[in-house]
Amino acid sequence: MKGVHWKRLFYLLLIINGAVLITFFIFLTLLFKSPGEEVNISTQTKDENDVYFQVKTNKHDLNKIINRYLEEELSGKIDYKIVLTDEVELYGILPVFNSEVEMKLTFEPHALENGDIELEQKTMSIGKLSLPVPYVLKFIQNSYEFPNWVIIQPDKEKIYMSLQNMELKSNLDVRVDEFHLKNDDISFSLGVPI
Repeated sequence: MKGVHWKRLFYLLLIINGAVLITFFIFLTLLFKSPGEEVNISTQTKDENDVYFQVKTNKHDLNKIINRYLEEELSGKIDYKIVLTDEVELYGILPVFNSEVEMKLTFEPHALENGDIELEQKTMSIGKLSLPVPYVLKFIQNSYEFPNWVIIQPDKEKIYMSLQNMELKSNLDVRVDEFHLKNDDISFSLGVPI
């Protein structure tokens, strides 16, 4: 009698675990379903009607500018933080079911010829979860409201920052010339319309 009762409880627990796993995978499939949107990446060159000034900075000062931008322009819309070290670090909170999980992603930045920046995903830690990078980037894309010039590319494991499409006061134009964080060598061209 006791052996039969134990087996029933074991099978009941097995069914409950299976149902939880199936529900979790259905949740992930629905959540990360690609809407089929096209990524619009501009390949514009410098505008000949603009006057460009060279601006050189360092990680410390650029961190201040990024944080100020996030606070002023995106206040209340975001729950993430960006820190420049030898890499670009993205910190945030991911809502998973009824709890929140801390995440940290690191990216290697690449300055492109058109003045934009491409961030190539390097490392990732999300609590104790082990999830594929494309799923995490898709989740981030769906969970946070980014400016329209920040393009998450889950399949490529990259984030594209189209600085040409960033709206600045006085119609200024910003293009990256150098972005070497390890050497603290960061320079921009700032275009002023004439």
